[in-house]
Amino acid sequence: MVNFAYTVAGSEATGGAGFQVDLKTFQQLGVYGMGTLTCIVSFDPNNNWGHRFVPVDPQVIADQMEAALTAQDVDTVKIGMLGHPDTIAAVAKGLRSQAWENVVLDPVLICKGQEPGAALDTDNALREQILPLATVATPNYFEACTLSGMEKLETVQDLAEAAERISKLGPKYVLVKGGIDFPGEEAVDVLWDGEAATAYSTPKIGQHRVSGAGCTLAAAITAELAKGAEIHDAVRVAKDMVTEGIRARVSAHTPFDTVWQGAYVPEKPAGSVISASK
Repeated sequence: MVNFAYTVAGSEATGGAGFQVDLKTFQQLGVYGMGTLTCIVSFDPNNNWGHRFVPVDPQVIADQMEAALTAQDVDTVKIGMLGHPDTIAAVAKGLRSQAWENVVLDPVLICKGQEPGAALDTDNALREQILPLATVATPNYFEACTLSGMEKLETVQDLAEAAERISKLGPKYVLVKGGIDFPGEEAVDVLWDGEAATAYSTPKIGQHRVSGAGCTLAAAITAELAKGAEIHDAVRVAKDMVTEGIRARVSAHTPFDTVWQGAYVPEKPAGSVISASK
């Protein structure tokens, strides 16, 4: 049986984030990946590796979604970088064209390296058109503060409160990622499942941001849900994959390293045959 997962995200040419990361994550977790490009993001090595952002025409986005969703029966999708109100409108229309079992939203307001105010113009559009359609949201520290209205997140209880607040905007499940901005030596993520909060914690690996961590986490949750996993189990696998990917991170000529999805080896199902010989 082949499980399908669909991503709607932006292209990042170095392979360290976005669409490319989503497909690598799907493949590593044994899921057939499909996708629609929403924008082209190119780093500028001559301008401190800043972002050059080009949105894809909304009609082209609609055409891609029509083709993908007609080709296969897909009920699990991950939404990543949208970046423009017209893009958000096109994607929202495409999502409403069919029923979904799982809509995983990585509410990207800024890319790593951007100033926090650089993409706040997408905030209202995301809140009004995409967030209500999501079943799972995975905001990082900055996104969680913005969407929850909280100024800072300093404790696990703060992460849980932010997640619960965001859930009232639509998603059934909200995973708030503490990341490098959360104080302490632990990388803490908190999942609100509608009834209770569950914390997932591992020791931080270094003190610098690693590109692709958020994309990998959301894509891994998407892949596991596509395979029928329960949300807590999906988050556990995703957390493990990101941790291993950061530990084996790939360095480049950029000012930041990137997550290596290939470092994670999925667990074999109980009773499966790993190897056989006569």
